[in-house]
Amino acid sequence: MATFESLPLFPLGLVLYPNEQLPLHIFEERYKDLTAYCLEHDVPFGIVRVDDGRLASVGTTARIQRVVNRYDDGRMDIIVRGEERFGLKDVHERKSYMTADVDIFDIERQPVESDLRERVITQHMKLLELAGRTVRPDLYVDVPDLSFVLAQNAGLSNDQKQEVLEIRDESDRIRYLIQHFEMLIPRVEQKEDLRRKIRSNGHFKDFPPEQV
Repeated sequence: MATFESLPLFPLGLVLYPNEQLPLHIFEERYKDLTAYCLEHDVPFGIVRVDDGRLASVGTTARIQRVVNRYDDGRMDIIVRGEERFGLKDVHERKSYMTADVDIFDIERQPVESDLRERVITQHMKLLELAGRTVRPDLYVDVPDLSFVLAQNAGLSNDQKQEVLEIRDESDRIRYLIQHFEMLIPRVEQKEDLRRKIRSNGHFKDFPPEQV
């Protein structure tokens, strides 16, 4: 496990996964400084979820891929891509922005059982269909960490997304998602069935409004 000292830290109320792209609007002075430093030295920064002022114990390094817009007052629109997961060690406030000493997670890719992979892909495609999203079979082809791709559009809460990020083994992450889909998809199907009935029958006098 490698150690990265003084990684610039960008706390956000979200979870970033490895290889996930994220647009950011940089407007606070401290993050203008952080962005300028990372661009000048071509280094990543760390995105870690913050909730009620508390930093999560695991985050993801992010590298700036592109500066989309620069504004006269120093604000910027940038696109970043997640790279490696890390565990927080020591957090410092020596600059305008926080930095942290972190342990970079080793990449330990073990093959996932084909039945688990096929099962979770089928579930994910079903969920996308129910949500009216376009299903792209190529989304699942030659993906090293399929779980992180699926978790981006899986109906997970931020707490659940963080739990997935912290699970070290890919097979365990796939099992987590399978269990999640097994609970979520029937609820989505039931709601869609009720919506269809309402559309076809006008309205139900006995139908509780809060369940629509």
